[in-house]
Amino acid sequence: MWLGQKRTGGITHVFSRLANRLSEIAGNHWTFVVAVLVIVVWALTGPIFGFSDSWQLWINSATTLVTFLMVFIIQNTQNRDAKAMQLKLDELLRAVPQARKAFMDVEDEDLAEIVREKDIVDAEEPYPPKDKAQNGRQKGKTAPR
Repeated sequence: MWLGQKRTGGITHVFSRLANRLSEIAGNHWTFVVAVLVIVVWALTGPIFGFSDSWQLWINSATTLVTFLMVFIIQNTQNRDAKAMQLKLDELLRAVPQARKAFMDVEDEDLAEIVREKDIVDAEEPYPPKDKAQNGRQKGKTAPR
């Protein structure tokens, strides 16, 4: 099935690409090493600057700005990942004839409704399909004696 031409323009697309790239960089082990080195260099320069207020303000400002911006970058990345995962799961639900199509929009429901629906499903089908193990044994098989 063809989904049409992808939209790749505009500020939203640019921000998404930037957020994705920055989250990849931020999650890299070398980024952690660089952050530790910055802190070590900052700490070592304390005596040079006499542990002044401006010396302390520099690291406080830098960490506050980085943290503030990373919140938005991480949230954007998580939102896109969650929506992509939901789309993939919806596609699987459409492809499996026995699947309950009512679950395709479950991500829009509140937690209480999701828990209620899970309880209903568990009550109707407490065990996996017949080709899976039930109570540790295959269905229809008896325990060894």
